[in-house]
Amino acid sequence: MKKLVAALIQQSCTDNRDENVSKTIGMIRKAAKTGAKLVALQELHTNIYFCQQEDTANFNLAEPIPGLGTEIFGSVAKELGIVLVTSLFEKRAPGIYHNTAVIFESDGTIAGIYRKMHIPDDPGFYEKFYFTQGDRGFKPVQTSIGKLGVLICWDQWYPEAARLMALAGAEILIYPTAIGWDPSDGKNEQQRQLDAWVTIQRSHAIANGIPLLSINRAGFENDPSGQGKGIDFWGNSFIAGCQGEFIAKADQTEEIVIAEIDMERSEKVRRIWPFLRDRRIDAYDGILKRYIE
Repeated sequence: MKKLVAALIQQSCTDNRDENVSKTIGMIRKAAKTGAKLVALQELHTNIYFCQQEDTANFNLAEPIPGLGTEIFGSVAKELGIVLVTSLFEKRAPGIYHNTAVIFESDGTIAGIYRKMHIPDDPGFYEKFYFTQGDRGFKPVQTSIGKLGVLICWDQWYPEAARLMALAGAEILIYPTAIGWDPSDGKNEQQRQLDAWVTIQRSHAIANGIPLLSINRAGFENDPSGQGKGIDFWGNSFIAGCQGEFIAKADQTEEIVIAEIDMERSEKVRRIWPFLRDRRIDAYDGILKRYIE
């Protein structure tokens, strides 16, 4: 596929799963009508971002894979003939839960899954309480539109994850995300955080010579425990080319981001910027250490 029309679904969520799913499907259909053949959804898009608090009742939000969520979104992918990247709270076994991306082929079948590898644990983002670290490694998923290197949120800060996906043949990097501001942070700090988030992901596209899709939540969500001030999800989803250039970009509101990606450009760029060729793999042993004394 030389040209690929991709769409990102940036939306706000409530604690009403059915309403969230209905809104998401409506936005997916709109994206498909514009010609999108790849549609990617934000992290944990079926519900509120429940990780603001540690509450065992929230494990009831998880679902098996395959299950109801995969049945619903698989049928949408089949109906529209699109490759669809979703993000679900997976119940793998009693006491073992994952933050999992499920990638659907255009016939509605599951092309593959990715379990989030890097799990944060910060105020307002208590993910280690809920999610077991992924154990499937950094392996792209083969689809009819190419190999998709799907990673999730906190993974986006790690160049190692992006590099390993690229080395395994990923043709696009895709990051479903749920990140936002603490309302108590000042405007300057908020801008620094947003700039850092955008910059690190654009650098992955540049360093690996492949396009990148970043899909974030939008809207404000209260901390259900009342202990925190909530999270103002900053949106700003974007599609970047293989030199880090913006192809399309959202603001902070609900939006469908659509752009055409030239899938042949990676080859051209890698010929003039041969970063993979010049890697000194004989000198990188230290990367496997936690810290070099």
